Amino acid sequence: MNRAERIYRIDALLKERPRSLEQLKAALEASRATVVRDLTYMKELMQAPIAYDRATNGYRYAPDAPRFELPGFWLNESELYALLASGQMLDQMQPGLLAPYIGPLRGRIRGLLSQSGHSAAAVADSILLQPMATRTTHPERFGTIAGALLEHRPLLIQYRSRSRDETTERAVHPQRLIRYRDNWYLAAHCERAASLRIFSLDRIGKVVLRPAPALRTEPKVLDRFLGGSFGIFSGSAAAWAVLRFNAEASRWVADEAWHPDQIGQWQGERYELQVPYSDPRELLRDILKFGPDVEVLAPAELRALVAERLRAGAALYADDSPLP
Repeated sequence: MNRAERIYRIDALLKERPRSLEQLKAALEASRATVVRDLTYMKELMQAPIAYDRATNGYRYAPDAPRFELPGFWLNESELYALLASGQMLDQMQPGLLAPYIGPLRGRIRGLLSQSGHSAAAVADSILLQPMATRTTHPERFGTIAGALLEHRPLLIQYRSRSRDETTERAVHPQRLIRYRDNWYLAAHCERAASLRIFSLDRIGKVVLRPAPALRTEPKVLDRFLGGSFGIFSGSAAAWAVLRFNAEASRWVADEAWHPDQIGQWQGERYELQVPYSDPRELLRDILKFGPDVEVLAPAELRALVAERLRAGAALYADDSPLP
């Protein structure tokens, strides 16, 4: 149990009756040093009126002190996000085989949110998780794909590519499901391409489970494929983008993580960011959203792509007369 949980437990124990150090150790399943640190923390930083009672050789709340109540503990960023996101996803679940188990799970999440010292309803009402550009995935197809992945079974899928706007039939061997920017993707070995590929689940049509065992990709190879370059267009990095932001945009970008291997450095008031990429499409969109606030310094091919898109966009507004 973490410190917050231990302190809540100590508070409850001391409100019942005096407790010896050995009793506290046993109840908390903690070492003597840990219990002493927790008691000291409560006394010095939380102003808890904890006193040693010689008659019982234990610790207690001083009987002549005002009633002590623990201040609310706040959850850290990752804990809060995990609990709220889990609760939100459970609320969105459609009735199914897990329905009898969802209620108790929701209750457990509400209990954990209450560790903040506030009611779960107050926390949920005060904090908003806002999904963006989420695309709908067919629930039955998702179940078939997830089952094939966990059972190591290949699939025959119909896939409609966004880039070519054409439907093809693919024999694939699922390797990993990925939740990225509020959407689901499948990393799979594609027999047609004879290599790993990324498939957006919302673009998968018909799905047929095949009987043979699926091909397996070594975890290290899969990790390199998924993490080697910028965004969802994975694979070994083909180039490094060098981006220089103006002073205002730099104050935002300098605090952002675009890629685990990125290199960032300040040059006066401007921030220069270098990120590896294999396919420029997603990176291109992220660059374009900064408009004139960023300049692509390298490579020349990416710089030309950005310039072309900016010129095409500007051409739409060349005639600024009102629309008919």
